[in-house]
Amino acid sequence: MIELSNVSFAYEKQTVFRDLSLKIEKGQKVGIVGESGCGKSTLLSLIAGLYSPTSGKVCVDGEIDPERISRKVSVVMQSPMLLPLTIWENITMGHDYPKERVLKVCEDVNLKKWIDALPDGLQTYLGDHADELSGGQAQRIAIARAMCKDAEILLLDEPTSALDKENNAFVLDALERYVTEKTVVHVTHRPEQLRGYDRVLFMQAGGLK
Repeated sequence: MIELSNVSFAYEKQTVFRDLSLKIEKGQKVGIVGESGCGKSTLLSLIAGLYSPTSGKVCVDGEIDPERISRKVSVVMQSPMLLPLTIWENITMGHDYPKERVLKVCEDVNLKKWIDALPDGLQTYLGDHADELSGGQAQRIAIARAMCKDAEILLLDEPTSALDKENNAFVLDALERYVTEKTVVHVTHRPEQLRGYDRVLFMQAGGLK
């Protein structure tokens, strides 16, 4: 379960939220829609344990410590952070996942054909090739990372914003299969991506309705 109780958050003296409360039950799929700059990504970062609230409480699966929360969730941000490591290392992030699992998620997010064409495949070092990656490739690596982690809570921030129409449909279909029994919070300005969700909330002026 995810619960925000009277959460306020300010960034560089600018208040983003004041006394915001939200409760999401285990297994629910919740979409949050709003214009750019309304605070959707900040809200997701608070739930992910990346930020601490100025006041109030964020509780995720019984945890309130941001570091412990971060272990409970998988996150895909709109601008994914890729490290100067290999593709394999960027997906596994130090975890000892079976190779079959990594290959499966790469296929699920339509990365396998591109990876197979690279001279070193999954062992390609992104420090040498990061500038050659498209935004869509970077986003799909981040999605593969989240799917490999396989946490019970998945947090999505415009996860397909850099994908073309074909890959967008491919990845959304893969995510739909992947999240069947998971708790999902998906922030977007495109409500059509939230079909079948349990709830869709609208963010405006630091509040949800």
